Amino acid sequence: MINLLTSRLDFHTQALSLRAERQRVIASNIANADTPGYQARDFDFAAALRANTGASRTGEGIAQSVMGSGGVVPPVLRYAIPSQTNLDNNTVDMDRERSSFVDNSVKYESTLRFINGSVRTTLDAMKSHNQS
Repeated sequence: MINLLTSRLDFHTQALSLRAERQRVIASNIANADTPGYQARDFDFAAALRANTGASRTGEGIAQSVMGSGGVVPPVLRYAIPSQTNLDNNTVDMDRERSSFVDNSVKYESTLRFINGSVRTTLDAMKSHNQS
């Protein structure tokens, strides 16, 4: 019974975990904006989410072997393509990073609100109502 209730939230749970990881990667890029030779990193969120939802649909074996039970398949980090060259070979573009940070924050908050709403709806449906 619990599996039926939680299976509906698995997609959003995995999306939330990936959003948190992406936020960490973007924050790392921003923190290293002045580090000579630092190569900015990012990952394709949609591809990572497809990999995680595909792994859970085909039998959780992939996700469990990589991250343990209930974990998320780690995304493939790629180097960001610099928009312009720098003398110190740092590829962090602060405009792109700030934009990505805000966009990811809004989507993280939206996913979190959706999960909270779904849990509230489920709990309300489970409450017993006095019938007169």
